[in-house]
Amino acid sequence: MARENSPPAGPDDSPKGDPWHAFGYIVSGVAVYGLVGWLLDRWLGTAFLVAIGILVGAGFGIYMTYARFNKASQ
Repeated sequence: MARENSPPAGPDDSPKGDPWHAFGYIVSGVAVYGLVGWLLDRWLGTAFLVAIGILVGAGFGIYMTYARFNKASQ
């Protein structure tokens, strides 16, 4: 019996980026900027900078994910 070979994957069939990179960017952004916010809270005696740091870190992580996946799709 002859076995049919499927054609090799073309450029449209390959994934555009690794989802673990997206996860890593977002988690590391939240962790780093959350830590910076927490340290500033301890230093300045406030209680809101950690929340701002987490939100800014999530925003930067989403931006980095967008920039990486947008670059990969071109």
